[in-house]
Amino acid sequence: MSSIEVVYEIRIQGILDAQRADWFPGMSIHSLPEGDTVLAGPVVDQAALHSLLSRIRDLGVPLISVQRIEPPPTSSDMTGEP
Repeated sequence: MSSIEVVYEIRIQGILDAQRADWFPGMSIHSLPEGDTVLAGPVVDQAALHSLLSRIRDLGVPLISVQRIEPPPTSSDMTGEP
């Protein structure tokens, strides 16, 4: 059985410096004007998500939110075709 990657958006308080960005391979990292950081990218499974959250905990920065991003529907989803 193959696993399906799900995209997550994780928001943390503060700006993540370039040295710490290496802790989150495969994730895009965006600093927001209000001083927070958003990490976004595919996560293979729940164990991988918990690993990411553990790294954030280890950084000692407050976690603001974790959101699963649903992909937009494809044309086959709308027509009912496989």
